[in-house]
Amino acid sequence: MTKGGKRFKTDIEKVDPQKRVGLEEALTTLESFGKAKFDETVDVAIRLGIDAKQSDQKVPGAVVLPHGLGKKVRVAVFAKGDKAKEATDAGADTVGAEELAEKVQGGWFDFDKVVATPDMMGVVGRLGKVLGPRGLMPNPKLGTVTMDVARAVGEQKAGKVQFRIEKGAIIHAPVGKRSFGPEKLKDNIMALIDAIKKAKPAAAKGTYIKSMAVSSTMSPGIRVDVGQF
Repeated sequence: MTKGGKRFKTDIEKVDPQKRVGLEEALTTLESFGKAKFDETVDVAIRLGIDAKQSDQKVPGAVVLPHGLGKKVRVAVFAKGDKAKEATDAGADTVGAEELAEKVQGGWFDFDKVVATPDMMGVVGRLGKVLGPRGLMPNPKLGTVTMDVARAVGEQKAGKVQFRIEKGAIIHAPVGKRSFGPEKLKDNIMALIDAIKKAKPAAAKGTYIKSMAVSSTMSPGIRVDVGQF
């Protein structure tokens, strides 16, 4: 038995693995599950009808969730001069340039998100092998390579979620905490789905959103009827 022993066994009995339910019912079921000793993160897994191996069918994107993620987000910013001050004033946790790159290269990862000004990408680009696998590489398409560092820091602090296709054409993304309750979680999930729909590749054919499941850190997954989307 995975995740939570007796509690998990009790919870999974509330879920019909063959049944797909509406999003509201899924979140109500999730709320009925036993609670852990910490505020669990709620995640969604969405499978798309695309060929992720094709370069014209990538789905990178980002969205600011209306209710945030319910956790403190540590933001590191690569910037110099006035832009470094702007980042600090906006609440960035770490700001630097070449010296920050050396620190990261040495194995320091005391941050959750990275923002960079365009002129710093020559320095940040050398960190691709350490930032890339962690999903931390700044990207202009995601709004994390920008001269408007104050806005970027504010968005990351507010709970901006980046999403990308993983193995099996699946997007995994956090959408908040169990303490949010069904209504706020629904708002966040719908904002994420809207962003994924807007990012639909022109080359994608047939059904785009094929399946979806919602779960928390210690819970079984609940399959959601995607027809409503």
